[in-house]
Amino acid sequence: MLYPSNLEEKIGFDKIKQAIRKKCTGEYGQSYVDNIKFSSDFELIKKLLNQTDEFVSILQSGLPFPGGEYFNVRKHLVKASKIDAYLSDEEFHELKLTISKTEDLLKFFKKYHDQFEHLTLLTIGIYLNPQLLYSINKVIDESGKIRNSASDELIKIRGKIQELEFKVRAKLERILKKFIKDGYSSEEVNITIRNGRLVIPVRAEFKRVTGGFIHDESASGQTAFIEPSSLVELNNDIRDLYYKEKREIIRILIALTDLIRPEVDNLRKCYEFVGIMDFIKAKALYAIELKAILPELVNTAKIEWLQARHPILYLSHQLSGKPVIPLDITLTHENRILVISGPNAGGKSVCLQTVGLIQFMLQCGLLAPLLEGSKTGIFQRIFIDIGDEQSLENDLSTYSSHLMNMNSFLKFATKKTLFLIDEFGTGTEPQFGGAIAESILRELSKKRSFGIITTHYTNLKKFAEKTPGIINGAMRFDITKMEPLFELHIGKPGSSFALEIAGKIGLPNEIIQYAKQGIGTSHVNFERLLGELEVEKKAFEVQKRKLSEKESKYTKLVKEYDLLKRDLEKNRNKAIKDARQEANDIISKANKEIEKTIRLIKEAKADKEKTRKLRRKLEEFKENIKPPEPSVKKVISKKPGIKVIEGNIEPGDFVRIVDQGSVGQVLNIKRNTAEVAIGDLKSNIKLSRLERISKKEYGYQERGSTHSAKIISSDLNEKLKFFETTLDLRGKRAEDALTILNHYLDDALLLSMNEIRILHGKGDGILRDVIRAHLSQIDYIDSVYDEDVDRGGSGISIVHLK
Repeated sequence: MLYPSNLEEKIGFDKIKQAIRKKCTGEYGQSYVDNIKFSSDFELIKKLLNQTDEFVSILQSGLPFPGGEYFNVRKHLVKASKIDAYLSDEEFHELKLTISKTEDLLKFFKKYHDQFEHLTLLTIGIYLNPQLLYSINKVIDESGKIRNSASDELIKIRGKIQELEFKVRAKLERILKKFIKDGYSSEEVNITIRNGRLVIPVRAEFKRVTGGFIHDESASGQTAFIEPSSLVELNNDIRDLYYKEKREIIRILIALTDLIRPEVDNLRKCYEFVGIMDFIKAKALYAIELKAILPELVNTAKIEWLQARHPILYLSHQLSGKPVIPLDITLTHENRILVISGPNAGGKSVCLQTVGLIQFMLQCGLLAPLLEGSKTGIFQRIFIDIGDEQSLENDLSTYSSHLMNMNSFLKFATKKTLFLIDEFGTGTEPQFGGAIAESILRELSKKRSFGIITTHYTNLKKFAEKTPGIINGAMRFDITKMEPLFELHIGKPGSSFALEIAGKIGLPNEIIQYAKQGIGTSHVNFERLLGELEVEKKAFEVQKRKLSEKESKYTKLVKEYDLLKRDLEKNRNKAIKDARQEANDIISKANKEIEKTIRLIKEAKADKEKTRKLRRKLEEFKENIKPPEPSVKKVISKKPGIKVIEGNIEPGDFVRIVDQGSVGQVLNIKRNTAEVAIGDLKSNIKLSRLERISKKEYGYQERGSTHSAKIISSDLNEKLKFFETTLDLRGKRAEDALTILNHYLDDALLLSMNEIRILHGKGDGILRDVIRAHLSQIDYIDSVYDEDVDRGGSGISIVHLK
C-alpha cells in the first residue's frame, strides 16, 4: 500500500522512469518502464534485482553482448495470424531483424548460462524455428527488399523488364539527340519517368510537332514530357511486366506469411523476450550511471545503508561538478524511528526524500546508489507526508491536510510500514502543534512502524531521547563558519542555530536578546548545549583523525622496521657465512705454511741460520693474515683555527665533534663509543666522530657557545618579565581574537607555561565557542575547561599545555 496516490511524483520516481525510458532501444522496452510497479514480494524483488545486477556485469565485462535494433512487431503478428492477410516486404524486414536479435540473445545466454543464471532463466519457453529466419532471408534482402531470387518466375520477369527498359532507353536516347539537334529540346535535359513510363522533356511550343503521348508538363508550363508514339507499345509491355512482377511478389509474400502463421505465438514470446532484455539493459545502464549496487537483501523491515546518495541530485550535481554528501542511515527493530533536527537548509528534507526514493527504487527492482556492505529490508507499506497539500477545492488548509495524512497513517500503519514526515507538527501554533505531533509519534511507535521525521520542536527531540525504539539524529552544522555540512549524525539531536544565524546575518543585538528572553532560559540553554555538543564533536573528530593519521604512520614505520630488520638479518647471516669461509681459508693456508716450514727445517738438519730464516718468514706470514686492529687515532682537522692533538682518545680528554663543532670532555669509553659531557648534557658518540683538542682550545670554544646562550637567555628573561598568564579577549571580533590568541600561545609555549587563562566573557557564548573550537585543533593543547563558578565560570577558559 502506498500513500498518497501521487507518491511516485512526490519523491521524484517519475523522473527516474523517464531517465530509464530514454535508455531503451525499442517501444516494447519502454512499455515495461511505464509499467514498473512497487512490490512487497521478497522473492520477486530479489529476482528483479539479480537480473539487473547480472546485466550490469555483462556491460562491464566487455563480453560480446548482441546489439542491434528491434521493432514493434506485435501488430505485424496480429496481421499474420489472419488467414486472408499477408505481410509486406517492409513488415517482413522488421520481423526479420527482431527474430535475428532473438536468435543472437539465445546463443549468448546458451554460451554464458553459468555466469548469468538469473537472466538465462528468462530464455526458458522461448522457441525459435531454425528454418524461419532462413526462409525470410531467402526472400528479403538486407535493405528490406524482395530478392530477385525469391522465385524462378520473379527472376524471369525482372530479367525481361531489364531487357525491354534497356531497349527503350537506347531508342529514346537516339530520339533525344535528334530533338536537341532540331531545337525541340534543350541540351541540358535527360530522359526521365512520368506515370511509370520513360519520356523526353520537350519545349512546350514543339509538343504538337514531335508527335507522341503527352504525360505531364512542368510547373512553369514551358516543358512537356512526351512519350514518342514509336515507343508506346514497348512501354506498354514494360507496364504489363511490372503488374506481373507485383502479382508474383504478392504470391511470394502470401506463401511466406503462411509459413510464419503457425509460429505467431512463439514469435510473440520472442518479441516479449527481446523487449524484457531491452528493459533490463536500460535499468543496468542507469545503475552504472548512478554507480548503484545490489545491497544485501533481507526478508524483514530494516534499513542499514552506507553512503546513500539521492539519485537525481547525484546526477544533477555530477553535471555541474558539485559534490553530493552521502548519508549513513540505520533503522532497525531497536531504533525504528529516526527524529532528524537541525538548521534550515541543512539537508533534512533531502535526507527524507533520499530514503523514500531509494527504498521505492529497490522495491521496484532497481539497483540503489549505496556502498557495498549495505543491507536493506522490505516494507509492505510506504506513507509520506512531504510538501504543502493545501486544497482550495476541498477547503483544506496546509495543517488540516497534514492532519488528514496523519489520520491515514494511524489507521493503516503496521510493523512493516515505512513512514516519512517532513516538518512534523508545523502549520499551527507551535505549542499545540508540537503536542499533537508528540502524541501521533507515540502512537506510531506503539504500532512498531518504521519511519523518519524532520522537526524543529524541542519536545519531539526530548521525547525521542527517552522513548525506546526512537532515536535522535542531527544534520551537522559548522558553528565557526556558520554554514551547514549536510552530514547526518545519528544519536544526538541537532540545534536550529536560529539565534546564531540571526546574529551572523546582522540582526541587531537587542532584537536577539529580546528573542532570548521570550524563548526562556531553559530553551536557550538546551539549544546552547546542542551547539556545544556540535563543537565538541567536531573537536573529537579532529583528534580522531589525527590519531588515525598517527596510527597509519606508526604502522608504516613498523613495516619499514620489519623490512629493515629482515634485510639486516639477511646481511648479517651472509657476513657471518663469508667470515667463516674466509677464516677457514686462512687456517687452511696457515696449516699448509706451517707444514711446509717444518718440512724445510727437517731437511736443513737443524741448521740454525736456515731455521732462523724460516721462523722469520713464518712470523711475516702471521702478520700478513692478522686482521687490522681498530684505530682510534684521529687525522688532524684541516679546519683553520682549531688545533687538533694526535693520539688515542682517553677518559678526561677534551674533544670536538667533527661534523657539528661542539666541544666537550670525555667521561668514559666503552669499545668504540665515548660518553661525552657537552655543557650540562651527556651524550654517547662514536670515537670516529671525535677529535682530541687542548684544554685551552676547549675553553675558547666553550666561551663562544656561552656568549650565544646568554643573548638568548636575555631575550627570554625579558619576555618572561612582562608575560601575563591571563589573556583578555572580551569585546574582540572573532577574527581579531584568534590572531591575538595565536601570538599569545606562541609566547606561552616558548616560555614553557603549563597553564594559561583566556577571558572571553559569557554573553551569547559565540566568542567562547569559536575559541574552544580553535583550541581543539592545536596539537600542544592538553585540555580546556571552564573556570570555577565563583571565579568566572564559563566566561573564562582554563588551558593546559602539554
